[in-house]
Amino acid sequence: MKIAIAQLNPKIGDLSGNAGQILQAAHKAVASGARLLLTPELSLCGYPPRDLLLNPSFIAAMNTTLQQLARDLPPNLAVLVGTVEENFKANTTGGKSLFNSIALLQSGQVKQVFHKRLLPTYDVFDENRYFEPGLQANYFTLDDLHIGVTVCEDLWNDEEFWGKRSYAVNPIADLAILGVDLIVNLSASPYSVGKQQFREAMLKHSAVRFQQPLIYANQIGGNDDLIFDGCSFALSRQGEIVSRARGFETDLLIVEFDEKQRDFKVGKVAPIYDSADAEIWQALVLGVRDYARKCGFTKVVLGLSGGIDSSLVAAIAVAALGKENVFGVLMPSPYSSDHSISDALALGENLGIKTTTLPIAEPMKSFDNSLAELFAGTEFGIAEENLQSRIRGNLLMAIANKFGYLLLSTGNKSEMAVGYCTLYGDMNGGLAVIADVPKTRVYSICHWLNRNGEIIPQNVLTKAPSAELKPGQVDQDSLPPYEILDDILERLIHQHQSAAEIVSAGHDAVIVDRVIQMLARAEFKRRQAPPGLKITDRAFGTGWRMPIASSWAALKNTSGQSIPTPTLVGRDGKDTNLRIK
Repeated sequence: MKIAIAQLNPKIGDLSGNAGQILQAAHKAVASGARLLLTPELSLCGYPPRDLLLNPSFIAAMNTTLQQLARDLPPNLAVLVGTVEENFKANTTGGKSLFNSIALLQSGQVKQVFHKRLLPTYDVFDENRYFEPGLQANYFTLDDLHIGVTVCEDLWNDEEFWGKRSYAVNPIADLAILGVDLIVNLSASPYSVGKQQFREAMLKHSAVRFQQPLIYANQIGGNDDLIFDGCSFALSRQGEIVSRARGFETDLLIVEFDEKQRDFKVGKVAPIYDSADAEIWQALVLGVRDYARKCGFTKVVLGLSGGIDSSLVAAIAVAALGKENVFGVLMPSPYSSDHSISDALALGENLGIKTTTLPIAEPMKSFDNSLAELFAGTEFGIAEENLQSRIRGNLLMAIANKFGYLLLSTGNKSEMAVGYCTLYGDMNGGLAVIADVPKTRVYSICHWLNRNGEIIPQNVLTKAPSAELKPGQVDQDSLPPYEILDDILERLIHQHQSAAEIVSAGHDAVIVDRVIQMLARAEFKRRQAPPGLKITDRAFGTGWRMPIASSWAALKNTSGQSIPTPTLVGRDGKDTNLRIK
């Protein structure tokens, strides 16, 4: 039997468009001789639909679209489609009103419906908000083959692999007990760095443990802050990868199951990424392309400072949308260095994008004049520095409004973590492209990008990073060196280490305490930031749910004291006040 995996890129809420993608894949599957077509989790409505699921008319429209799709599909092809089904018992027995479901469509009808059993509620997932878990193992019979059906999280509970159980049941184990011939999993699994290797290791363990051939079908595409990488694959019962779809691209993968051997034949195996930088690059390009396309934008604008962050974002935008659709704006101040202008112009030339220069000296004077009486007797400081950033933010937003462009924000994760950014200034934008990329990784990706020739100007890679909001300013006047800062942030944010543990790893106690304080203090900024593309397992976005008004008692400084939340008023600029000698 030939089984086709439709690695689709659905648009959330576009029921007819998504059904059209499934129908198109079905015709290609039939032409390839497939008997069964797999589509991703919630492929009919797109994942994650979030609070669209609270709208009864949306649910009704989904059911109508599903019924019509069943009638439109080739009659001799069985198709598994991700959808939702109403829980009609909820009103009398309690529970959520919907199931996260897989519908088996065949011969013009909805033959069977299977419900997702394990509902994740961590990181970006909030499925208990909408769905009731399924209570029984799911399988169907096609041409004498018993095919087990699981949905995304149903795979992620092998206590031998994890060393514990997160849920009471293991759907893979239940299907193995039933003696199915193979198991399919329909997923919408968001991307993070290195996740594909982890998925394959996890499923290899399950395939070998339960002697079950497995198919993993994943969606691709960008939906808001989430990126889906695809990389659908099939495993033999010995845990060998016998087929793999391409990453970050739509694909139709054909897998052949040998009924006599009760296992898969070796097929097309697309390579996975040769480096973390390569896969992050592909993820960010896809994220920008889909965010713009699905939100109705064809062109983007961004500020070009001559620094490495805006250089990388511009390069990503060109790869995603084409050089003709990217507009770079230089906005030098009296404190801007000559190289910030020349480097930005060199980048624009390397990328082939249109640029313009809007000096901000005159607007700065206007603000100074307006505030002169009120600010009399005070020294130049954070307020004046932030005005420069806010002038630039206003100019960029005016351009975006006037021409219908999407404004891309260029701040990195290191800056977002410690608040080294300005509200209503450099944080302005509709999408924060590298908000989940630490500064050290920004450099790494740019070096990788230049592996076959200069794209990012060499001086951008070698000069000291600076906000250039006052004479002679560099980032390291206020922050630890980025390799130190990023390691501390990795331990705090991703590994949940205490201050004492971080100091034991070799970091200075004063620096650690200050970084913890900055991380807590910047929470109110992050709450107001544009959506940021997620590429790690702990991003500042929908999965980050820290309070603003809190002493953040879970984080203690090296003296064992809680880190207090400082006064927020006026603390919204690049004032970190941590000088490293």
